Amino acid sequence: MATKVLMEALSPTMEEGRITSWLKQEGAAVSVGDVLAEVETDKAVMELQARGDGVLRKILVAEGKTADVGSLVAIIAGKDEDLGDLAGTPPAAPKDAPTPSPSVPAAAAPAAPPATSDRVKASPLARRIAGEKQIDLAQVAGSGPSGRIIKRDVEGAGPATAASGGWNDVPLSQVRKTIAKRLSQSIGPIPHFFLTAEADMERAAEARAALNAQGDAKISFNDIILKVVATALTQHTACNAWWQDDHIRYFREVHIGVAVAIEDGLITPVIRHADRKSLRAIAAEVRALADRARAKKLKPEEYTGATFSVSNLGMFGIDEFTAVINPPEAGILAVGALTERPVVVDGQVAVRKRLRVTMSCDHRVIDGATGAQFLQTVVRMLENPLALVW
Repeated sequence: MATKVLMEALSPTMEEGRITSWLKQEGAAVSVGDVLAEVETDKAVMELQARGDGVLRKILVAEGKTADVGSLVAIIAGKDEDLGDLAGTPPAAPKDAPTPSPSVPAAAAPAAPPATSDRVKASPLARRIAGEKQIDLAQVAGSGPSGRIIKRDVEGAGPATAASGGWNDVPLSQVRKTIAKRLSQSIGPIPHFFLTAEADMERAAEARAALNAQGDAKISFNDIILKVVATALTQHTACNAWWQDDHIRYFREVHIGVAVAIEDGLITPVIRHADRKSLRAIAAEVRALADRARAKKLKPEEYTGATFSVSNLGMFGIDEFTAVINPPEAGILAVGALTERPVVVDGQVAVRKRLRVTMSCDHRVIDGATGAQFLQTVVRMLENPLALVW
C-alpha cells in the first residue's frame, strides 16, 4: 500500500517548510526511519523521515520549494504498485516564488541564474546569495560541515554571468518569514514601553578578570548579565511572565532566551533554570547553544519555553537600543556596549566602565514601577557582583 510522505510539523511553531535537499532520489529503496530529505523550518534544518517501506516512487516538491505542513511532498510505494490517483497529484505550488516586478520601459530582463547541480550541498542562504549574484555553486568550494557551502563561501565569489536589471528578488528564508510574522505579532499588538538605566561595571570587570584567571573556560560580560537577570527575576516574578490573552502566567522557574544572530536571521536558544546555574555553566551552555544555532542543529526544546529574553549588541559597538518583545514573554533586556566614560564619582570626574541596558515591557503585564524596580535590581547586582551570592 502506498505511503504518503507529508510535510511534517518539525518544530512547534512550523507552518510550512522548504525542502533544502532530497537525500533519496526517485527509484531509491527506503525503509521506515530513513532520512528522505532535509527541511528548513522556521528555526533549523531538520530531517524528514520515511514512515513506510518501499520505493520512493514520486517526488512532488522540488528542492528549494516550500510546502505547507500536512501537504503531500512525495510518495512511497511498491516498485510496480499502481499509484492510482496519487500518480496524478500535482506538485505543491511554490510558495516562495518571487513576485513579478513591474515592467520598466527599455529595461533588459534579468539574466537567469546559472544552472546548479541539485546534488551540491549548500545552506538555503548560500543558495539565495548564489542566485542573487549569478554564482554557479558547482564551482564553489564549501567550508561548512561535510563540505557544505555556506554564506561566507559565496559572499566573496564572483558572478558567473553579469546580472542585468535594477534589482534582485531574493525569496524569504523560513527563519526570515517567521521573524517577520513574530514582529508583526509583537510591535503592533503589544503595548511596549521602554526603561533605560546605566550601570557602573568596574566591580563586575574586576570579578570577571579574577574568575577568568582561575581556569581555561572564559566568562564574558554577557554571561554575567544573564546570571544577574535570572537572579533578579526570582525577586521580581511579575516580570517573569507570559501574556495569555485571558490570563497572565507567572513562572516559578527562570528560563532565559539568549538572542543569537545566525546567517539568515535571529534565533533565541534558551538557558533553562538559569538562576540555579553557575557562571561557568551558563558560559559553557551559551557557547554550545550558539554553535548549534548557527549550524541550524537546535532541537525544538532548545529554543522554546523562555520566560524572559536578553539581546546584546554591545559587541557591535551599539551604545543602547530597544529590543522587540518575543511573545508571549512580557519583557526583554537590550544590552549595549561596555565603554569607558567620564562620570562624577564622589564629586570628582573619573573615567569608569559603564553599561546601558534598556528593558522593553509589555504594559499589559508589567507596570512602569514594576519594570523600574526590576531594572534597579539588575543594575545593583551588576555594580555589586557579590550580591549574586547573598
